[in-house]
Amino acid sequence: MFSKRTNWRLEENAYTRALRRHRASGRALFDLTLSNPTACGFQYDEAAILGALAAPAALHYDPQPKGILQARAAVVNYYRQKNSEADLDPERFILTTGTSEAYSFLFRLLCEPEDEIVIAHPSYPLFEFLGAIHDVKLHPFRLVYDHGWQIDFAALTQAISSRTRAIVLVHPNNPTGQFISRSEADHLRQLCLERELALVVDEVFLDYKLPVSGTREKHGSFVFDASVLTFVVSGLSKIAGLPQMKIGWIAANGPDAEASEAIARLEIVADTYLSLNAAIQHALPTLLVQRSVIQPQIMARIEKNLRKLDEELKRQDLISRLEFEAGWCAVLRVPAVQSDEELAIHLLENYSVLVHPGHFYDFPDEGYLVASLLTPAAKFEEGICRIINCVGASPRNDFR
Repeated sequence: MFSKRTNWRLEENAYTRALRRHRASGRALFDLTLSNPTACGFQYDEAAILGALAAPAALHYDPQPKGILQARAAVVNYYRQKNSEADLDPERFILTTGTSEAYSFLFRLLCEPEDEIVIAHPSYPLFEFLGAIHDVKLHPFRLVYDHGWQIDFAALTQAISSRTRAIVLVHPNNPTGQFISRSEADHLRQLCLERELALVVDEVFLDYKLPVSGTREKHGSFVFDASVLTFVVSGLSKIAGLPQMKIGWIAANGPDAEASEAIARLEIVADTYLSLNAAIQHALPTLLVQRSVIQPQIMARIEKNLRKLDEELKRQDLISRLEFEAGWCAVLRVPAVQSDEELAIHLLENYSVLVHPGHFYDFPDEGYLVASLLTPAAKFEEGICRIINCVGASPRNDFR
């Protein structure tokens, strides 16, 4: 009765069962997986946000497949504040109900059934489901870590086949937090030209750059690149800390003929759904401005928790933190004496600490945990101390 594309394993895994049991117990939980800004204690300008959603113009139905011009112009202004000399056309932008829908539109635009997309791992697990839903095969290639993350171009080239239609990258990556460097961007453009591939770049974490040193020259937004057909996706979920508002966008750039045809085709796809509601479109200019309220709070939380994490890690030798440049995930390297899932379950059941095991993000080996730096500071500090205690202690020292 049901399609093979939705034939997923629907039963709970051991990690999910352990979490359900812990929540049912009523015990305190030190949740180091929090990635929802609205649940992390930040202060929003409620009056401005709610007022923007009450715009009288939202009562008028004016279906615009790309999104209303005022809203698209606000997105263009967001990028112009990053590069005032850039010549961006709002007609090259299409609004979507978040980045998931943006990916859906792009997969439909670029791929026939069973065509392929290559994508960097480690990465967020969303892509696996989006690919399956749209009958697109995802071929991973590995990022490599050596005092920071880099693209393995030999692995990337090997992953490309005659059915590959695009390269998908997250810039900066989630959860590794690395930016694509300028030299890597040059290499990517050359590869796309040689293989006639589109480049799809997810920039939702672009604004969360850490004040870290390094010799790599980081590439800025790909929205300004025009040498190859490039699609940038982003949205309010991270930029303004408003995931519940469900609005994102696709920006198309590249050689004029290709980019124009891409937008024309995407406009028909968007016209088929007309999924964006009027209220959120009229509110978008105000909601984008709200990034000036929420981003400083998020960055302060990230930097405070990162300092505390590094202070605690200096007190021991078994756990290390991988270097990263942006975003709000910290990747911890732990002794691989058991599977990451087993360790995460042990932490949950015996220490009341919730972290993501590395396999959640398709890390290639065991020995990785991922912690969110958005967690309120007191809970984050206690959670990290308990992780250190767990890794360095015998079972008799477990917290109860």
